[in-house]
This record gives sequence, structure tokens and C-alpha cells, in this order.
Amino acid sequence: MIAVALASVLLPLAVTAPAVAMPDLTVDLDAGVAAGQWVQNAYGVTFAACMLAAGSLADQFGRRRVLAIGTIVFSTMSAVAALSTDIVVLDIARALQGIGAAGVLTSGAAILAATFSGRRRTQAFGVLGASFGAGLAVGPVLGGALVHLAGWRAVFWLNVVLGAVALALMSRIRESRDPNATRVDVAGLITFSGSLFLLALAFVEGGERGWGDPLTLGSLAGFLLFMAAFVVVEQRVARPMFDLTLFRNPTFVVVVCQPFTITFGFVVLINFLPPFFTGVGGRSSTESGLLLLPLMLPVFALPLLIGRLVADRVSPRVLLTASSVLIAVGSLWLVVLEPGQSAAALVGPLLVFGLGVGSAFGAMDNAAVSVVPVERAGMASGIFNTMRITGETVAIAAAGGFLASYTRGELTDTAPQFTGQADRLAGAATQGRIDAALSTVAPARRPEALDAVARSLTSGMHMAFVFLAVLAAAGALVTYLVVKDRHLADATG
Repeated sequence: MIAVALASVLLPLAVTAPAVAMPDLTVDLDAGVAAGQWVQNAYGVTFAACMLAAGSLADQFGRRRVLAIGTIVFSTMSAVAALSTDIVVLDIARALQGIGAAGVLTSGAAILAATFSGRRRTQAFGVLGASFGAGLAVGPVLGGALVHLAGWRAVFWLNVVLGAVALALMSRIRESRDPNATRVDVAGLITFSGSLFLLALAFVEGGERGWGDPLTLGSLAGFLLFMAAFVVVEQRVARPMFDLTLFRNPTFVVVVCQPFTITFGFVVLINFLPPFFTGVGGRSSTESGLLLLPLMLPVFALPLLIGRLVADRVSPRVLLTASSVLIAVGSLWLVVLEPGQSAAALVGPLLVFGLGVGSAFGAMDNAAVSVVPVERAGMASGIFNTMRITGETVAIAAAGGFLASYTRGELTDTAPQFTGQADRLAGAATQGRIDAALSTVAPARRPEALDAVARSLTSGMHMAFVFLAVLAAAGALVTYLVVKDRHLADATG
């Protein structure tokens, strides 16, 4: 349990801590806007694309083995990232790190499902949720402190140290696998992983290049082709890695789609609020991390409590519905965000948002593996976490593209005197690099340019918050109407 929990802490740390380090990292490596965005996108794309494949391999070859291999790959690539002197090398390392992360996440959840049952399983997944919460909660603060004290490379060295400790503890885990597994569904692995990679790539490049760009359109066409091939393949194999019959259960469908309403907005906040605070807000990396504490602390503290509540027969449907409602309220409340705002004004909306996310983290994972036989836990975990990471990857890519595009458009409309520099200013502002972008503006006009960029970016953030509120509200309604607690009987004991 300890090894799985510690290994799981690494995965959100690899998202939240680098988000705070991005301004320093991109300046140090002289990275452009697109290359800088791929520091986060590369990790998310491969993480999502390999999730289901990792779950299938864990069921086939052993969950402890895949957990150990995933941790080794993850930690090794963290070291490569820390040593990188070129942004392309760092992006490649992050992509390979995402492959290792997929092995860690799916095998870890499957180990818990195979080891525990009933009330103990619910509590074990509460611990898993708390581990994710811990990584999310300490990531911005710890990342900001490490950047301030030792530079951005320390953020990646931290993963190496924690990964080594987790690996040392894995010898205590009992090996488990699916006794009915026969051979690896190679065709399914290739077609599904390929389709997810192309879908994520389309959103990443669509936000950067535009939706009419040949690469974007080609990626979408490739996604449809690979997905069609995947459906055909899975219908013809005796033991598919993706059991399509599970989607006949509406409860399973809604549960595995929860990340699109629960974590979609969360990753937008943790990836784009820190650059907002350090860029147009003028705060330090450490201050930016501390400002996110009201959001992060509930995500750390609540999963264990929620695990106990579900174990004591509180309805998972009610918990998941309430989580989405809280996220919707917090998102709308966040339209109070302004560059020079006091920290106190942000405590309320961030706390409410964090309460919603923390509540869901205590129930989602367990619910996903509780609607399938235990021997298929790796597959169910893979499906659920594929949805989770795909949602997060799409969220980061779509939000980054939207904020840059919206800021550029607003800047052109409201401050036409900076039209020639709008692309550079907008892209740099979303990454917290506003000082570097302002260096191209005449010194006498820099205060005017900063004010125009701040107003444009803030308006874009407000639009994003409203969209997130609508998405979460829709998720709450669907969850309450569709999810049936009888389908989650094992989750409630």
C-alpha cells in the first residue's frame, strides 16, 4: 500500500511542480511558446495514449512488475529532464516519462483492487486518492520553493529521489495478474494507443496552429481511422483488452467520464493560474504556489474522509453529483480574479473548487473498478484513467490555445498600437513570461503594454471559468440522473 501510494504521488507532482517552474525553464532553455507548451503536453499525450495498454499489460504480465518498470522509466526520464540543456531533449524526456506514468497509475490501482475488497477496498482507494491529492497539494508550493532555492531542475530531481524510495518498497507487494489472460491484444494496443495519441495531438496542435491547419485535420482524420479499426479489432478477439460490452452499463459510462467534468477544470487552474500570478500578477514562484493552497489542501485532505463515508454507505451518486456542483460554483466565483487582487479574495472560490475536486478523488477510482469483475480491474482502471488523462491533456492543450488566441484577439481590438507584437505578448503572457515579451516594447510604452495584456488575459480567464462552470453543472445533472447505486454495490461494501 505504501509503495503504491508513494509511486502515485509522483504522477501529479510531474504536472503541478513543472507548471510553477515553466517561466524559469523556458527562459533558461530559450524555448519558444510552442516548444514550451510541449513540456506539459508531451507528458499528457503519452500518458493518455498508453494508459489502457499499460492496464492490459499489467493484467497479463503482473501488476507489480509493470508498476516497477513504470517507476523506473518515470524516474530515469525525470533525471534526463533535469540534465537537459535543450528544450527538444526535455520534451522527449517528458514524453517517455508519460509512458512510465501510465504503467504506474494503472498497475497501482489494479493492485489495490486485487488485494482489497468491500469496505477495505473503498478505504484503500481513499488512500490512493489522498496520494494524488498530496502530489497536487504540495506540487505548486514545493515546486515554487525548489525553483526559488535551487532552480527549475530541482523539480525533476525530486521525482528521481521519490521514485527510488518507492521502488525500494515494492518488494513487499504480492504479485497479481488476470488468471484468464491469454495473450496480449497487440492489434488493440496499437490501434487504441494510436487513436488516443492522434486525438491529443489534434487538440494540442489545433490550439497552436488553428483547426484548419493540415496537421490538425490530419490528426483528427487519423484518430477516426484508428478508432474505427480498434472497434473492429475488439469485436473479433476472444479476450479484448477493451471490453466494449461494459459500455452497455450507463453507470459505468458516466463514472469513467467523470474526469471530463471533475478534473478538466482542475488541471486548467493548476496549469494556468501560476503563470497568471507570476506574469501579469507580478508575484514570485513561491507566492504563486502559496496562493493555490486553498485549492490544493482539500484535494489532499478529503479523499480519505470520502473513502470512509462511502464505506459507511453514503451514496456514491450523491457524492459525485455534489462534487460537480461545488466545482461549478467555484468556477463561477472565480470571475473575481484580477491581476493585482489580494490573496484573501481568492480563498473562497479556490476553496469551494478544491472541496469539489477532493470529494470526487475519494470516490471516482473505486467506483470505476467496482463495476467489473476483480480479475478485469486492470482493464477498468486503464479505461477510467485513460479518460482522466485524456481529459487533462485536452484541457491543457485547449485552454492554452484558447487563452493565447483570446488574449491576442482582445489585445488587437483594445490596443491596436500593439498589434504587431500581439502574438508574442499573448503567448508569453499565458506562460508567465511577460517580462521577456515586454523587452521588445519601447521602455516608455511598457506599462501601457503590460496593462493591455493583463486586461486581455484576465478577460480570457473569466471566459474559461464560465465554460468550466457550465461543464461541471451539466456533469452534475447527468451523474444524478444516470448513475445507479446498485451498480456500485461493491463500492459501498
